[in-house]
Amino acid sequence: MDDVFEDGRKLPLVEDFYTIQGEGYHTGKAAYFIRLGGCDIGCNWCDAKFTWNRHLHPLVRTDEIVARALSFPAKAVVITGGEPSSYPLDYICTNLRFRGIKTFIETSGAYPLTGEWDWICLSPKQQSPPRPEIYRKADELKVIIAGKSDLEWAEENAGKVGGNCLLYLQPEWSRYDIIVSDVIDYVKSNPKWNVSLQAHKFMRIP
Repeated sequence: MDDVFEDGRKLPLVEDFYTIQGEGYHTGKAAYFIRLGGCDIGCNWCDAKFTWNRHLHPLVRTDEIVARALSFPAKAVVITGGEPSSYPLDYICTNLRFRGIKTFIETSGAYPLTGEWDWICLSPKQQSPPRPEIYRKADELKVIIAGKSDLEWAEENAGKVGGNCLLYLQPEWSRYDIIVSDVIDYVKSNPKWNVSLQAHKFMRIP
């Protein structure tokens, strides 16, 4: 890892904020979100393209980020991006867990995963597939569905995760009206899957 991050004591912070989880299994629960900058996966439908260039976002002392997270009542932190697994995350996880905070990550799985996690949400991308070792670690598989062909990609990934991993199909937001009926029909025919909606966008919160 680049020593500019001081083994994770500094991280490129886009934003951190307290909100309600809007996607997947933990939808509706309060959590502190830490969004890190930097991503080279390049999803054309990404709703956070402003995070892609990590050099646009300041390196912030991890201790400062943790201190802010501790000031809120929910004892859960979600680290997202960008692609958070691009960075050494052992330091921030150790500090959060020592203080009784549960750690959650949302990742494409394209890079080796560091840190200790209470919940791993794997959201695989076809152009940069997950590393093989992350499949068995994932607690939740969340596949973004922008077209019917993405359902095949979803099944390919579902065949690699562990038996206790929860499976979610999430309509891509910019194509929601076009694709949601296909997702609903697919889940009705394949009930091992669940539908994930971006509830925070319906609620108009971060």
